[in-house]
Amino acid sequence: MRPNAPPAVAGPLGGTPPSAATPLPAVSAPGGEGRQAGVLTSLRETSAPTGFLLFGVFVNQLGAFVQAFLVLYLVQAGLTQGQAGFGLGAYGLGAVLGTIFGGELADRLGRRSTIIISMASAAVLTVSVSVLGRPETYAALLVVVAATGAMAQACRTAAAALLADLTPAARRAMVFSMYRIALNSGGVVGPLLAAGLVRVSWDLLFWADGLTSVAYAAVAVFFLPRDRDVPAAAPAARDALRPPAGYLTLLRDGRFLLYLFAMFTSVLVYVQYFAVLPLKITSGAYPTVVYSWVLALSAGLVITCELLVTRYVQHWRPERAAGLGIVLLGVGLAAFGLPGGVALLLVATTVGVAGQMISGPTMLAHPGKVAPAGARGRYIGAANAMFGLGGALGAPTGVLLWNALGNGIWAVCGAVAALSAAAAVSGLRASSPGATPSSRRAKECRV
Repeated sequence: MRPNAPPAVAGPLGGTPPSAATPLPAVSAPGGEGRQAGVLTSLRETSAPTGFLLFGVFVNQLGAFVQAFLVLYLVQAGLTQGQAGFGLGAYGLGAVLGTIFGGELADRLGRRSTIIISMASAAVLTVSVSVLGRPETYAALLVVVAATGAMAQACRTAAAALLADLTPAARRAMVFSMYRIALNSGGVVGPLLAAGLVRVSWDLLFWADGLTSVAYAAVAVFFLPRDRDVPAAAPAARDALRPPAGYLTLLRDGRFLLYLFAMFTSVLVYVQYFAVLPLKITSGAYPTVVYSWVLALSAGLVITCELLVTRYVQHWRPERAAGLGIVLLGVGLAAFGLPGGVALLLVATTVGVAGQMISGPTMLAHPGKVAPAGARGRYIGAANAMFGLGGALGAPTGVLLWNALGNGIWAVCGAVAALSAAAAVSGLRASSPGATPSSRRAKECRV
């Protein structure tokens, strides 16, 4: 939805983009490589390329209308609800495949090139949806929607890999917290913009989405560094003679597979906020407006508090942050099954969101931290794929369980969260002090 910047242009977080011929430091201030810092220090020392990358993520998310409004658009265009549902399913399938493809592309072609290619492609594909959104072109529409989802997620994988490349290990939890805030901020403002566009024309949604993709590609072209200028993107010197690690290496990495299981199951639980909670609220237990309060509370807490929470959590061992955060997420969801009224709903939401803020940045930063040389994109792509798969399967599974168990589903969510937390604790121990990627990975091979 991006490299040689005019030296006089300042980044959104301060500083000027270095010349393309100069290797980029991970942070702009000396001494940032090995120490953690507070919110203001992290913001001040964030390099200009990192700031531009986060700005591009925000702009892109601001116009991410396809997934959110696809079903409504297709129904008003004359397709049946079933056809619209299959269209959304095609987008989700493409998104899962795109995360894996994006990881491969990011490691082979480079992060910046992948962002440019995927966003330029997504711009064309997104506008095409508005042209093909008719019953007579339904088959072509499914293909284009799937490709749109793939390109959108390929870009996200490459962006996360570049963010890890640009950030020293001690700062990654804080910087990935900024990344989550950029996504959430765009996700909050975007629907307000969409509401105004729809009043004029539904097609404007897709043109605006395509335009933000072009804007993100332009940010990459003019302000993001080439991979050869980012030292962390190149394999370590001691691994230079080895072939880059491929997906078989990942499949033999037992601890990382535990992490992937934790990612999948935690998202499986988390998505019930959007799949089952609105069904509970609209079933008559609460006024419908309560769900809006829950969503507003969730977004507000993340945007205003996550950096402050990460300020303290970044000093914890990774397995502690991930395990405790997922447990709190499960406790919050399990509390939805208790009697209590609106106040309990809001308290349970606060507990669950606190869990997300504690575990989220650490879970997002983990793949870039433990990936073998030359495989960071693949590891991040696999994590994103588990995130997408958990979201795709979680919603229909949750609805089925709600219909079968009613409020009993919230106890199931608590149990699955406990299992997920146990897997996270075991999987993230690999990133404990003294453990290095090279000490825990199998023989590297290319797939």
